[in-house]
Amino acid sequence: MVLREIQDLKHTVSQLMHSGKGILAADESDKTAGKRLAMVDLPNEPDHRRAFRELLFTAPDIEEYISGVILYDSSIKNTTTDGVPFPDLLAARGIVPGIKVDMGIRDLPGFPGETVTKGLDALDERFAEYYKLGARFAKWRAVVTIGEEIPTDAALRINAVTLAEYAALAQASGIVPVVEPEVLFQGDHSIVRAEEVTIRTLQILFDTLRTYRVDLSGTILKTSMVLAGDSNTAVSSPEEVAGATLRTLHLSVPHDVGGIVFLSGGQTPVRATENLNAIAKLGSQPWPISSSYSRALEEPVLVAWQGKDDNIPLAQKALLYRAKMNGLAQQGKYEAKRDKQRDKKNIATDSQD
Repeated sequence: MVLREIQDLKHTVSQLMHSGKGILAADESDKTAGKRLAMVDLPNEPDHRRAFRELLFTAPDIEEYISGVILYDSSIKNTTTDGVPFPDLLAARGIVPGIKVDMGIRDLPGFPGETVTKGLDALDERFAEYYKLGARFAKWRAVVTIGEEIPTDAALRINAVTLAEYAALAQASGIVPVVEPEVLFQGDHSIVRAEEVTIRTLQILFDTLRTYRVDLSGTILKTSMVLAGDSNTAVSSPEEVAGATLRTLHLSVPHDVGGIVFLSGGQTPVRATENLNAIAKLGSQPWPISSSYSRALEEPVLVAWQGKDDNIPLAQKALLYRAKMNGLAQQGKYEAKRDKQRDKKNIATDSQD
C-alpha cells in the first residue's frame, strides 16, 4: 500500500480508538436479532429490527461515548423512518460506520468441535459495495472453543489464514479490518486454561497476519477478556481478569497493532464494565484499549424499550448511561457502587457478540 492509503487507515483507527469511547456492535444477523427481540416478546419482523436500530442510532448525545457502529448487511442498506440511510445518519454524528462481513461458521471436517468462518468468496466485490455505502471499517469473527483436546493448532491456523485473507482484502479496499478470534466464555475451563488458549490463538493469528503483509497499524484486534468459563465454579474477579488479560496481550500482540477492543462474550453488562475498568486501572499499555460490546450495551435498552414507542426516550437514556459507564471504565474512572444498573436483571443471551 502507498503511504496515503496507510495514513487513511490509521486515521480511521484513531477515530475508533478515541479515549472515553467504544464501538457498538449492532451487527446481529436477522436471525440473531430475532432472538434478542423474542426476549421481550417481540416477533422477528423487519419493522421491529429497523425500529430497534433506529432507536440506538438516534439516541441523543450517543456520539459522546460511541466512536463507531458495526452494521449487518441488511442494516447498512436500511434507512430511518424518514429515509436517511443508517450509515449517513451515523457519519453525520461523527460515528464511523462499519460492517460485519463474515457469513458465520461451519464445522471443520476432521476436527470435532471446531469450526471455520465462511465468507471469503467475492469479498473484494462486497468491500467495494460497502465502501460506497459508507463503511470505513469491517469485522470478521472466528470462534475458538475450549475443550479437553481443543483447540488444535491446525484449526487455529486455518482460522488465522481466513482472518488474514479478509484483513488484507479490507485494507486493499480502504477499510480498517477488525480481526476477532473469539475464545468462547462458555465452558467449565479455568482462567489459567483460558489464558493458555488465548495466548496461542493470538500468537498464531499475528504470525499469520505478518505473513500476509497486513499493516498492523491499520488493524484493530477484537478479543475476549481472559476469564474462567461460565460454568466453572470459580468466578474470576475483575483484578484476576485484568491481570490475566494483560499478561496474555503482552505475550502475543505486537506493539504496532492499531488498537485493541474487548468483546463482552456473554458477560452481564455490569460485569463487562467492571472488568474493562480493572484493565484500564493497570495503567497505560502499548496500544489504545477500549470495548466493542453488543449485548452488554443493548440488553438494558431492550428491557427499557419493550417495543413501545412511549418507552423510546427511556430506552435511549439506558443506552447513553451504559455507554457512559463503559466510557468511564475505558479510562479507569468507573465506580461500580454508583452504577444505577448494577442491581437490575440482565437477560441471558447466546454467545455471539
